[in-house]
Amino acid sequence: MTYKAADLNYHGENCGVHNWITDGGQSFYWHPDWLHIAEDATGLHEKHEIEVENGGEITKGHAVHAILKRLNEMLSNDHA
Repeated sequence: MTYKAADLNYHGENCGVHNWITDGGQSFYWHPDWLHIAEDATGLHEKHEIEVENGGEITKGHAVHAILKRLNEMLSNDHA
């Protein structure tokens, strides 16, 4: 199995923090000021950096890409 964007359920934005939840119940958070995704709404527990060109603006699309990359890396590690 490989995670795709359709596997993430977007739960909106609260105080600038966006939230996605997998069907399995795992939450990921991102705020436009963060350079990473997190597994908590405070952003203190960084889980994966967001890759963006120097000087580029980070978007929700970048956050989704980082979440999917993290989930798929976790799957690979579980099956290694």
